[in-house]
Amino acid sequence: MPWLIRGLTTLPWRQTLLAASTLAVLAAVVVIALVREGPNRFPSARFDPRMALAVFRERGARLACFGYFGHMWELYAMWAWIGLFLLESARVADTAGYATMSPSTTTFVVIATGALGCWLGGAVSDRWGRTTATMAAMGLSALSAATIGLTFGGPPLLTLTVAIVWGITVIADSAQFSTAITELSPAPYVGTALTMQTCVGFALTNVSIWLLLPVVGAIGWRWAFATLAIGPALGVVAMARLRAAPEALQLAGGRR
Repeated sequence: MPWLIRGLTTLPWRQTLLAASTLAVLAAVVVIALVREGPNRFPSARFDPRMALAVFRERGARLACFGYFGHMWELYAMWAWIGLFLLESARVADTAGYATMSPSTTTFVVIATGALGCWLGGAVSDRWGRTTATMAAMGLSALSAATIGLTFGGPPLLTLTVAIVWGITVIADSAQFSTAITELSPAPYVGTALTMQTCVGFALTNVSIWLLLPVVGAIGWRWAFATLAIGPALGVVAMARLRAAPEALQLAGGRR
């Protein structure tokens, strides 16, 4: 939302963030007032620190976590820096923006199309399997990360097209990893498994976000995003190994 607000207004950055934060508070009110648990809820699972590392001894859960870690290496660094990439690419191409949109509005569009990716990821996962969906999404997002830099400073429509494909695929697999953990972990320790998966994954994002700008300084935007492709590429390997394991039959009602 900060990107959309900045693209549609002339607010300075502090007021832009204040407006976005106000919308976040309103969203919290909507959740509290209107959102209810679904019909298939299961009993809450408490965090057990004694089982935190034991979760990784389960092969299925461990491989699902490794897939998630590869996904997280890419996701938040892409979200954090795609706006600056689009701004600099437009400047080098000597254009005002992308298809009549400013770089800020374009960044909003690229990130927001991830909603479509989330829906597609769930639909594909339910129909063709959890590992199939995650491997396809990570393969396409890795390809986007590796190639978008080649469009830097080039035709804006080409850059926008690759960026939108990346915006859709970079998030399409996210919910599937959490769902896989609930399916592969012992029921009493699902909460612990999800907590460990999430904490390690988000800690990893700090590394990739922080590293990207020094990489840009060293090799430029043309190749910087390609370093993010390493994560999903390794994630595909992890999910391929999970697909071949007997534990995969626990995923999506047997649709691995």
